[in-house]
Amino acid sequence: MEWKLLSVVFTSVFIAEMADKTQLVTLLFATDQPGNRLAIFLAASAALVTTTAIGVAAGAVLSEVVDQRVLSLVAGAGFVVIGGWILFGALTGQAS
Repeated sequence: MEWKLLSVVFTSVFIAEMADKTQLVTLLFATDQPGNRLAIFLAASAALVTTTAIGVAAGAVLSEVVDQRVLSLVAGAGFVVIGGWILFGALTGQAS
């Protein structure tokens, strides 16, 4: 096992997932259904594992047909566009 890769991916995903919509929805379910927290934990965990598996599978397929450098450029440009959109909305007072 590549421990450096494991720690980088874990840290990146952990930071990206903190206080996002998924975590907030899970929090709301836990406050609404206090007696079923284990079921909520298991269901949310299974959903995250499933979406992660889809992401890994899609990445594997894409890497076979698209150069990794192109994928990195597209992903980076996408993050820049989203960041610009959020900044523009904040500067102009519009909801993003």
